[in-house]
Amino acid sequence: MKALALLGAVAALVLAPPAAASQPLGDLNIKGLTLAVNANGKALLTYRREDGRIRHVLVWGAINARPPSQSVSQLAFRFDYSGGLRSLGHYAAPRFHDACARYDGPPLPFLVTACKAPDGTFWAVQAWRRLLPMRGFAPWLPQQGKLEFHVSHWSGPTETLEVSQNWTYGGRWQGVFGRLTYRGSPVHGFRTPSATRRDAYARFVYIDAHDSVYGPGWRHDTAVVTHAGDGAFCYSFVPQVPPPGYPDRSPRGPAVGDAHRVTVMGPGVTPDVQWVGAALGAYDPARDRSFDALFDRLVGPGDKVCANER
Repeated sequence: MKALALLGAVAALVLAPPAAASQPLGDLNIKGLTLAVNANGKALLTYRREDGRIRHVLVWGAINARPPSQSVSQLAFRFDYSGGLRSLGHYAAPRFHDACARYDGPPLPFLVTACKAPDGTFWAVQAWRRLLPMRGFAPWLPQQGKLEFHVSHWSGPTETLEVSQNWTYGGRWQGVFGRLTYRGSPVHGFRTPSATRRDAYARFVYIDAHDSVYGPGWRHDTAVVTHAGDGAFCYSFVPQVPPPGYPDRSPRGPAVGDAHRVTVMGPGVTPDVQWVGAALGAYDPARDRSFDALFDRLVGPGDKVCANER
């Protein structure tokens, strides 16, 4: 993961936009999760659900990610929430042999557990509150504040998240810009997902502010999608009106905190990655010129969406 930045105004959503990647497990706010992987490449997740019941989930069938394609589906796990009864004809847990060794892969944000499989590949589970409302609002629906658990399986390097902060609009505002790549190729979808439209290749970049006008600690400000073709993104911390469905439609922001954070779910079934950086402070023209040069390298003049965010 590298440090860089970007910007681009995108309307907040009542809930964070749908996504698939380091694949969401489905159950929220689970407890006591354990991960086991056998020599056949299947993972067994065991945890306690919110209702108190123990659940065993078999996971298999995918590793790494495919480059963006409109003709071939993105890689995805198969899940057996019956613990093996449906896929194997019997419960897997009593005879499941865990052959996974100590994890020695790259550092991961929000890590719950990880291990190294017998074939040298890595499995991980990460958990974070991706469903929090944007624009710094406190949750008003039950699921918005719950932990979402993401499962990943990969070999080799993870995706590269390059992010930098900058000043935008002649130094009036601060922003972030950057790009997401995997094995040298841009990570992007072909349409912006919504509650009714999906794109398994699309990736949302979640942008948070720490100790900002929204309040103490980390608060969600927005989520922007990486752009088709270059995997770039950009965003300016400016006052914005929350979308319909939010408790208050008054303009909020700008959410310039003492630090900012960018988190993205990996393509395919690769892990989630993150960048964190301190706020810029007072406008510095010389420093801003260096950000412009970096912007040109990461985003480039061909990205019309981000042209005004340089």
